[in-house]
Amino acid sequence: MKKNSFIEGTIIATLAIVFVKILGMLYVIPFYSIVGSSGGALYSYAYNIYLIFLGISSAGLPNAISKIISEYNTLGYEDAKNRAYAIALKIITIISVVAFLILFILAEEIGVFIIGDLTGGNTPEDVAFVIRCVSPAVLVIPFLSITKGYLQGHKFVSPSSISQLIEQIVRIIVILAGSYLVLNVFNGSLSLAIGIAVAGAFVGGGAAYLYLKYVMHKHKDEFSLSKKTKKDKITNKEIGLKIVSYAIPFIIINIVTNIYTFTDQILVLRTLEHMHYTTEEVEFIASAISTWAPKICMIINAMAMGMTVSLIPTIVSAYTKKDKKEVNDKINKSISMVTYISLPLVLGLSILSTPVWQVFYSSSKFGSQILSLAVFSALLANVYMIISTICQSLNKIKLVYLVSITGFLLNALLDVPIMYLFEYLHIEAFLGSIVASIIGFSSSILIGLIFLHKKEGITYQETFKVLSKTLIPAITMVLILALFNYLIPIACTSTIKCLLKIAINAIIGGIIYIGLSYKLHILDDIFGSVMLNKIIKKLTLGKLGNN
Repeated sequence: MKKNSFIEGTIIATLAIVFVKILGMLYVIPFYSIVGSSGGALYSYAYNIYLIFLGISSAGLPNAISKIISEYNTLGYEDAKNRAYAIALKIITIISVVAFLILFILAEEIGVFIIGDLTGGNTPEDVAFVIRCVSPAVLVIPFLSITKGYLQGHKFVSPSSISQLIEQIVRIIVILAGSYLVLNVFNGSLSLAIGIAVAGAFVGGGAAYLYLKYVMHKHKDEFSLSKKTKKDKITNKEIGLKIVSYAIPFIIINIVTNIYTFTDQILVLRTLEHMHYTTEEVEFIASAISTWAPKICMIINAMAMGMTVSLIPTIVSAYTKKDKKEVNDKINKSISMVTYISLPLVLGLSILSTPVWQVFYSSSKFGSQILSLAVFSALLANVYMIISTICQSLNKIKLVYLVSITGFLLNALLDVPIMYLFEYLHIEAFLGSIVASIIGFSSSILIGLIFLHKKEGITYQETFKVLSKTLIPAITMVLILALFNYLIPIACTSTIKCLLKIAINAIIGGIIYIGLSYKLHILDDIFGSVMLNKIIKKLTLGKLGNN
C-alpha cells in the first residue's frame, strides 16, 4: 500500500467522505418519503442518543491510536506500536459492552426523557424500541473506528476511505429496503420500519470492519504484524495510560459535538411545547434542527472530517520532531483550506434553502428557514473541529476541555433565552436555537486560536491573507446570484424546477468562485503551485497544467 502525504491524504479522505456524505444526503430523499415526518422524528430521537453513546465508546480511541501510531512510527518503536493497537482493542471491548448494556437496558427511561410531556405524536415506547434496535451498533463501530485509526497513523488513508464507502452503501441498502418492505409489503408498524433502518448502522459497520481486517491481513508485513519486532522499554502500563490520556480529550470533543445536537433537540421540544406550535410542528422542527438539516449540511462537514484524517499524524510527526515551522504551516493551511472550500457551499445552500429543502423533504416554510441558518453553524462547526484536532495533536489537553466545554455551556445557556427573545421580536423562535449554536462554536474557535497563539507562538497571517482574498470571490458570487435570481426568477412549483434552479445557480456560482480564486492566486496560496498543477492535470486527464 502507498503512504499518503498531508495534501494527498486530505484530498483522498475528503473525496471519499464527500462521496459518502453525498450518499448520506441523497438516501434521505426516498427514506423521508417512505417514513414521513413522524418517522423522521422517531429516527432522529434514536440516532442522536446513539451518537452520544457511540462517541463515548469509540470517538476517542481511533484518533488516539492514530496519534500514538504516528508518534511511535516517527520514533521507530515498532513493538510498542503494535502493543498499543492490541491494548486499545481490549479497552474498546469493555467500553463497547458497557455502552450497549446501558442503551439496551435503559432504553425506556431514555425514551421518557426525550419525549417528556409531549403527546399526540411518537410515544416513549416507540423511542425505546428503536433505541434497542440501534444499540448493537456500538458493539461493532468502535472496532471499525479503531482499525481506521491504526491505518491512518501509518498514513494509509485509502483503505479507511474505501471502508467508509462500504459502510455507507450497505447501511443505506438496509435503511431503504428495510423500511420500504416493512411499510409497503408487510404492512408493519412505523416503529418497526425505523427500528430496521437504524439497525443498518450495525450491518454496514460489520461489513466495513471485515474489509479492513482483510486489508491488514493481506499487508501485514507493512505493519510489522507478521514478524517479531525488537522489544523496547515502553511498558504496557505506560501505553495504556497514554491511550487513555490521548483518548479522553477526543471523547469529550465528540460527546460535546453530539450533545450540542441532542441538547438543541430536547430544549427545542420543551420550549416550543409551551409556545403556539402544534405537536406535529414541534416534532418536525426539533428533528429538522437536530437531524434533517444536518443531513443536507453533511457536504459542508465532509471537508473538515477528511482533513482531520491526514492532519493528526502529520502535525504529531512535525511536533514530535520539534519542527515548529511545519506545525505553523499545517495549521494555517488546514484552517484556510476548510474555510475556503466550505464557504461557497454555505452561501449557496443558504441562498437556495427553499428549493433544496423541497427537493429533499417536500415544501416547508420551517424547513427552509432552518436550513438557511443551520449552514452557518455547520461552517463554524468545521473550523471548531479543525481547531480541536490541532489542540489535541499538540497535547494541549486543558485547552481542548476549555474550548469544548465553554462552547457547549454557552449554547445550552443561551438556547431558551434566545428562543424567547426571538418570539418577542416576532421571529420564529426555533431559529434562536441555531443562533445559540453559532455563538457557542464561535467562542470555542476564538478561545482556541488565542491560546494557540499565546502558548505555542502560532501566527495566522497566512490564514488572514487567504481568507481576506477569499471574500472577494464569495461576495461577488452572492451578488451575481442575487441579481440573476431577481432578473430571471424560477418558481419552485415542482421538483424538476427546483433542481433546475439549484443546478443553474451552482454552475454560475462555481464558475465565479473558482474562476476569481484562480485569478487571485488563492488556489496557489492554499494548495501550493506544485500540488495545484497535479490536481489540474488529473482532473483534465493531462490536458491542462504545466509540465
